[in-house]
Amino acid sequence: MKKILVIDDEAPTLEMLRLFLGACGYEVLIAKNEAEGLDIFRKETPPIVLTDIKMPGKDGFSILKNIKAMQPETEVIVITGHGDTDLAKKAFALNASDFFNKPLDTEALEAALKRLEEKLKHKE
Repeated sequence: MKKILVIDDEAPTLEMLRLFLGACGYEVLIAKNEAEGLDIFRKETPPIVLTDIKMPGKDGFSILKNIKAMQPETEVIVITGHGDTDLAKKAFALNASDFFNKPLDTEALEAALKRLEEKLKHKE
């Protein structure tokens, strides 16, 4: 079972993603902030990470930069409730794999995850 790490400060979003991604066959790791997320990432090294951008303390861009510095091949999907094209451009400039606005379109997220799974298979 593939591991996936979700980092978001909103409990309802974490719970929804835990249930949805679990139903998609992932072992879901949950973190409520940047420090917790990076700690879990270092211990578990999941191949895919979903991170919110706007959180108290360090933002999702900091998480994205840190994860890519540790494991450049990790696929990072950025999610936000404050979506605009500037945030998306910044995320992609930092090598995000995808960008989604909240509320999440679960069908689009599932399709993106399948694409990333295929990409990861080809890297192995």
